[in-house]
Amino acid sequence: MRIAVFGAAGNVGSRVVAEALARGHEITAVVRDPARFPALHPGAAHRVGDAADSGDVAALSEGHDLVISATRPAPGNEEGLVLAARGLLAGLATTGVRLLLVGGAGSLTVPGTGGRVRVGDDTRYVPAEWRPIARACDAQYALLLRQATALEWTYASPPALLAPGARTGHYRLGTDELLVDETGRSALSTEDFAVALLDEAERPQHHRARFTVAY
Repeated sequence: MRIAVFGAAGNVGSRVVAEALARGHEITAVVRDPARFPALHPGAAHRVGDAADSGDVAALSEGHDLVISATRPAPGNEEGLVLAARGLLAGLATTGVRLLLVGGAGSLTVPGTGGRVRVGDDTRYVPAEWRPIARACDAQYALLLRQATALEWTYASPPALLAPGARTGHYRLGTDELLVDETGRSALSTEDFAVALLDEAERPQHHRARFTVAY
């Protein structure tokens, strides 16, 4: 496949690029600042573009099979997540390219609450300092549900804790409820999150729907 990855120099995006290249896909790695080029995988084509700019999205996605967006704004600029979602939807509407959007866990529901409690409202999973990005991810997902009616999309919610670690190739899949282990912990390595994203890219199971993953 030909895959364009926005946010390709970030924690998730860089691992998505590496995983995709290891599987033999052709990758366009997109960053907003060309100064980030040295941080990109040498096996990818390096391009400058902004996910919030629909013109950039349309131009960079042309001829691709899939766009994976793993952008994350700096603290204090959380609204950029929604702006990026708008740009992606508008740009891809002109090309018809499928979207796999990396989002947040806040809009998932807490296990054992019957769907009544959101992860973003539970301080065990989302402490106060994470609330701004969690709210931005909620708005991002809501925008997708409202406006992406003509686009083929998938929204990926990570577990509560996503951090660099080992690539095991193993994970569990869920939909709208946070996945936790027998101790109540919800976690996954960034490397295995990339595995899950590429598995979905290669064998789509969630059409215009959300999925989540964890160990």
